[in-house]
Amino acid sequence: MSKKEQHKNIILAIIGFVAVVVIVAVIGFFAIDRIPEEIQGEVEVTEYRVSSKVPGRILELRVKEGDYVHVGDTLAILDAPDVVAKQQQAQSAEDAAAAMSQMAQNGARREQIQGAYQLWQQAKAGLEIAKKSYDRVQRLYDEGVMSAQKRDEAYAQYKAREAQELAAKSQYDMAVEGARREEKAAAAAQVARARGAVAEVNSYINETVQVAQMEGEVSEVFPKVGELVGTGSPIMSIAVMSDMWGVFNVREDQLEGMSVGSEITAFVPAFKKDVKMKVFFMKDQGSYAVWKATKTVGQYDLKTFEVKARPTEKFEGLRPGMSLIIQK
Repeated sequence: MSKKEQHKNIILAIIGFVAVVVIVAVIGFFAIDRIPEEIQGEVEVTEYRVSSKVPGRILELRVKEGDYVHVGDTLAILDAPDVVAKQQQAQSAEDAAAAMSQMAQNGARREQIQGAYQLWQQAKAGLEIAKKSYDRVQRLYDEGVMSAQKRDEAYAQYKAREAQELAAKSQYDMAVEGARREEKAAAAAQVARARGAVAEVNSYINETVQVAQMEGEVSEVFPKVGELVGTGSPIMSIAVMSDMWGVFNVREDQLEGMSVGSEITAFVPAFKKDVKMKVFFMKDQGSYAVWKATKTVGQYDLKTFEVKARPTEKFEGLRPGMSLIIQK
C-alpha cells in the first residue's frame, strides 16, 4: 500500500471517529433532554405527645400502638400518692378556713352575748345608784351641810360608774355585732385562698388520668406499666391522621409552577396513583442546606427550598412516611 493510500485511510478513520462521537453526543443530548427530573418527597403527619404535669407510676395503659382514639378516650392512668396526700391537706385547710369564716360571720355565742348583757345591766344599776348619791350630796352641799370634799368624792364615783356603764355597753354591742368587717373580709379571703389550693391540687389529680385531646392513631408508647415517669415526660405519641401533608426538598431551578396556593400533582408509588396537592408552605433551607453550583467557577448557586403541600381531597390509605414523586 502506498503512502498516499495510508494517509487517505487515516483521514477517513479520523473522520469516522469524529462522526461517531458527534452522533453519540447528539443522541445523548436529546435523550438526556427528554428524561424528566424527579423530585422525591414523603408524607408527614401532625403528632402530639401525651404527658402529665405530675410525676407518677404507670398504673395502667388503656391503649397500644396502632389503636385509633377519639377525643376524651382514656389513654393511661398514673398512681401519684404524693398528690393524693396533698389533696387531703388542702381539703383540711379549706375546712378549717371555712369554720373560722363561719365563726366570724356568726359572731359571739349566745352565752357570751347574755353575759355581756348582764354586765351592762349591772353597770347601769351601779350608775343609777352613783347618780342618786351624787344628787343627794350636791343638795346637802348646796344647803351648806356637806363639805366640798365629800361632794367631789361623790362626783368622782358617779363619773367612774358612768364610764363603767359605757364600757359594758360597748362590750355588749361588740358581742352582738360579732367580728369587725375587716376580720370577716380577712376570714373570707382565707377561705378563697384555701379553695384555690384545693382546685390546684384537684387539677393535678386530674392529670393522673390522661385522656385524648385530639382524634388520631397511637404511633408510639414510651413507658411500660409500673415504670415511673417524671413531670412532663412523654407517655405516648398520637398522630393526627386527619392532618397529613407532603414535604419536598426542591432546588430553586425546579420551583417553576410552585408557589403558595398553587396545585401540583404527585405520584404515590405505594398505590401507583397520582394525588393532587395544594402548596401551603415554602421556605429556603439556608446556606447549610444542599446546593448545586451552576458552574465550576459559577455565577451563582442554586439553593434548596422546603415545600409543603396538602392533598386537595381525602386519599384513602395514605400513611406517614410514604414516598411522593413529582415529575418536572
